[in-house]
Amino acid sequence: MARVTVEDCIDKVNNRFELVLLASHRARQISQGSQITVDRDNDKNPVVALREIADETLSPDDLKEDLIHSLQKHVEVDEPEQEAAPAASAALGRDDEDDDMPETLTFDQMSEEELLAGIEGLVPPEKSDDY
Repeated sequence: MARVTVEDCIDKVNNRFELVLLASHRARQISQGSQITVDRDNDKNPVVALREIADETLSPDDLKEDLIHSLQKHVEVDEPEQEAAPAASAALGRDDEDDDMPETLTFDQMSEEELLAGIEGLVPPEKSDDY
C-alpha cells in the first residue's frame, strides 16, 4: 500500500473521530518503542498506525480497550469484605487484642418521617441587610 488514507480505514472503524483517536494512540505507542506489525517503508508513526489499522494487523477493539485503559486515572478494584474490616479497625487505631471496642461502628438511624418532621420544625434564618 503506497499511501494510506482515512478512506482505507473507515471500513474497519466506522467513526472518523474514533479512528483518529485510535491511530494517534497507536502512533504514541510506536514512538514509545512498541513493536510495529507492518513494514515501515520510511513512513512516520501516524502513517504506520493507519496502515496497521487498514491491514487489520491490530484489532480496533483491542486498540480501543488499550486507549481507555491508558486514559483511566483511577481503577476500581473490588476487594473482599474480609480485607476491608482490618483496614477500618487499623484506621481507628484499634489492635486485634483490644476487646473493649465494638466490632462494628454503628450510626444513629433516623426514619424518613422523623427527618421530615425535623426539617419542618426548622426556623428559617432572619433576613439581614448583609445578604
